[in-house]
Amino acid sequence: MKALNANIPKSLPHRAKVMACDNSGAKIIRIISVKGAKTVKGRKPAAGVGDLVLASVIKGTPAMRKQVVPAIIVRQKMPYKRPDGTRVCFESNAAVILKDEKGTPKGTIFKGPIAKEAATRWTRISKVASVVL
Repeated sequence: MKALNANIPKSLPHRAKVMACDNSGAKIIRIISVKGAKTVKGRKPAAGVGDLVLASVIKGTPAMRKQVVPAIIVRQKMPYKRPDGTRVCFESNAAVILKDEKGTPKGTIFKGPIAKEAATRWTRISKVASVVL
């Protein structure tokens, strides 16, 4: 996992529902925890683009439902600023389900664009992605 150059606001709090944008069998996931989150005592962690989260599958195939899976946030609605001055925001919040916490995606096709920050941080996701913004 590499460092990010953009200053990304953490816009997806604990228990947020996020759409899965791959063909792993999950449709909607709920964020349980954020790996490596630094917070104040008593504050729930939040996630942004490129963050690794643990999530439970709420809606999807019967085999996938009620499972706890690792995922990476690849899109967020809240705009963030890149070092060159451009502001980026997407239409929806989305995540990619992983096989393991090393970054190997479970699905083989991603629907919609993937943020450049997530693709540079997780190189195995950028190999599968068709559109990187």
